[in-house]
Amino acid sequence: MKHILFINPWIYDFTAYDFWLKPLGLLQIAAIVRQATKAQIHFIDCLDRFHPKLKQKLPAKPDGRGAFPKQEVAKPEVLRFVPRKFSRYGLPLDLFEEELTSQPRPEAVLVTCGMTYWYPGVQEVIRHVRQLWGGVPVILGGVYPTLSPEHARRESGADIVVQGPAENRILPLLKEILGDGSVEEREYKGLNELPLPAYDLLRERSSLPVLTSRGCPFRCSFCASHLLFPRFEKRQPSLVLEDINYLTQHLGCRHLAFYDDALLLDSEAHLRVILGGLIEKGITVQLHSPNGLHVREIDAELARLMKQAGFGSIFLSQESFDSEWLSRASPKVSAGDLEPALNHLQAAGFPRREINVYLLVGLPDQDWARLEDDVKRVINLGARPRLAFFSPIPGTQEWQRLVDRGVLQESSEPLLQNKIAFLYAQGEEILRRLKRVENLLLSQDG
Repeated sequence: MKHILFINPWIYDFTAYDFWLKPLGLLQIAAIVRQATKAQIHFIDCLDRFHPKLKQKLPAKPDGRGAFPKQEVAKPEVLRFVPRKFSRYGLPLDLFEEELTSQPRPEAVLVTCGMTYWYPGVQEVIRHVRQLWGGVPVILGGVYPTLSPEHARRESGADIVVQGPAENRILPLLKEILGDGSVEEREYKGLNELPLPAYDLLRERSSLPVLTSRGCPFRCSFCASHLLFPRFEKRQPSLVLEDINYLTQHLGCRHLAFYDDALLLDSEAHLRVILGGLIEKGITVQLHSPNGLHVREIDAELARLMKQAGFGSIFLSQESFDSEWLSRASPKVSAGDLEPALNHLQAAGFPRREINVYLLVGLPDQDWARLEDDVKRVINLGARPRLAFFSPIPGTQEWQRLVDRGVLQESSEPLLQNKIAFLYAQGEEILRRLKRVENLLLSQDG
């Protein structure tokens, strides 16, 4: 029997929270490997908040969100200017080592990474793999190697770095490692042909993510969606319904988080069909939209379907009310889109105070007076402002602006892309302005 080990690494950061955070891409590749090879699949999740050997059970919300275990670690030298503690979020090292040493020696180890500046977790995982098994082939995929491939090849410790969607890359790679007779030749022509991600590998399955589309046709200046998935594609609604039915009936899923970046686009042929199917089939599950919904797509009928189908939390991507900035940087929304959307959602039965509205904060040269006005505007509309902190992502328009101005270099250390570090790098005045905005939010909570 041949063995393949999948590892979801730790997060090294100033802050981290399980906001329906699951390694969906890694689980998708695990399902493909399981489908097309005879290898035994194994999985270690360094972000497993539900590991039975964790000594401390941290607070969790009923919908699946919760705090990660953490341990303070030495701050990287390049981040010394940030006066905050730096931590490893996830399993304690000794528990990970116990998990790793209990595994049979694998023919290959597959690792993912969700943010460019989370790569220290990858390095740590691969270091332990090398200590235990020496030269076993390590394959790295995910956001970090897709957006920072040269850094990943040079610094991660992986033998093979995969950029972009890996469904048609992984089997040829494993064929070279496992041998011709161990891997079937398959080609997946889009989302409709992909198997259900290997959700069964997760220990806790009451809260799960689902991806009904990939990419986004918009090119917002701060967003990397089109870099990660160059083609916008959608999974057939009937297949999505089959997936959700399986998750709820066989895996005990009660909370489902949509990972789509453009969930509401062409909703007449996609989301409305999915929601209608959930209602018709009587599938009971609470739905969540952590990535943010396109505000202008919400009308009375869609709001009604969202309520009836079981949306438990709603996050809207407004970003700003600055019409000039929106036309240049975020064409998916305009300054006047939010109020009608809130009216439709309220009429459908969603309390305004429970509707979350993302506003982008930390952009270079941000008009902080405008941001304060934007926060007040959301509060006056009865909704809940949520600060979405800007991170400079390689390949985006905002990244290129920063490079052109000399703020960053093309080869800048990925740790400097950390949203907290980038904010502190802008100086004390910016931090004071941020404190004023945060005080506005506190006044709303009070």
